[in-house]
Amino acid sequence: MDRRSFIKKAGVAGAGAAASAVLAAPAIAQENPKVTWRLTSSFPKALDTIFGAANDVADHVKAASNGNFEIQVFSGGEIVPGLQANDAVAAGTVEMSHTANYYYWGKDPTYALATAVPFGLNARLQNAWFYQGGGNELMNEFFATQGLYGLPAGNTGAQMGGWFRKEINTLDDLKGLKMRIGGFAGKVMEKLGVVPQQIAGGDIYPALEKGTIDATEWVGPYDDQKLGFFKVAQYYYYPGWWEGGAALHAMVNLEKWNSLPPHYQAILQDACAFANANMLAKYDVKNPVAVKELVGSGAVLRPFSQEILTACYEAALSTYEEINGSNAGFKKIYDSQLAFKKDAYLWMQLPDYTFDTFMMMQQRANKL
Repeated sequence: MDRRSFIKKAGVAGAGAAASAVLAAPAIAQENPKVTWRLTSSFPKALDTIFGAANDVADHVKAASNGNFEIQVFSGGEIVPGLQANDAVAAGTVEMSHTANYYYWGKDPTYALATAVPFGLNARLQNAWFYQGGGNELMNEFFATQGLYGLPAGNTGAQMGGWFRKEINTLDDLKGLKMRIGGFAGKVMEKLGVVPQQIAGGDIYPALEKGTIDATEWVGPYDDQKLGFFKVAQYYYYPGWWEGGAALHAMVNLEKWNSLPPHYQAILQDACAFANANMLAKYDVKNPVAVKELVGSGAVLRPFSQEILTACYEAALSTYEEINGSNAGFKKIYDSQLAFKKDAYLWMQLPDYTFDTFMMMQQRANKL
């Protein structure tokens, strides 16, 4: 090939490459559009574990999309009050929320099944039901009727039973007690004489300090310590039988979810899955340290008596029966959880329960 022919052909090839680059740039831009969403949390920034999950979601979405999909995170109260987060999403005021769905129990008790219900699933089983037991699909059938789409994005693990100004030794001690307790659990406790109060996280301490409430449940040692409840209520009870594995969700406006490119949907799903696992890991590291510090500061640990737990369990079963009789949507999802739970606990009592019990015995014998 002579020099003149080579240059000519090279020029044609170069022009073709340049044209391809020009054509490719808009195509790439269309595939990876600039998307900016706002997320309103139900939680204050001071709670780095539970509020921090929303930041985990935003950070991973931004990194995975090379900055093209950005989620701006706002704490409870910055855009709307914490307990109105899902309302803002459904109305299109913001695209997303990060919340506990049982806060919306008053709209429909089915919401509670997405977070935790009394004597329900622990964190491990909650995730198994969501991801492999049909739970996500069932919950999103319900969420679609509310104009929402939900993705699990955090779990606290089994929670504590709360802070009380006085000891709770018998069922009579619960009668007339004004307690901050959310959603389904409040309905059950009401049957035992408790007066339930639904109060956002940032407002609990002043209500307890002023005597507006006599007791409160929140999450567990790490978060409870940050909110200072031990300063105004001495007795710290366990377990929080109403939250064996409380799940948090990233809730998305359904139209906005459907409008996302499929790979952006996948990015958001993966980001939420990371936040879901990371929150539980944080609590499992931070709670053991915090509970020792709380006891050192004067907190008195007390287990709920078997009498109280049994009465609460029976009250919960009665409440389920009432709701199942009038809410077919709730019953469909509750029945799914119940069937899964029966088999799951049959299995977990063999290896897990036996192993964990043995190791705890070694700890009590100072061999661990």
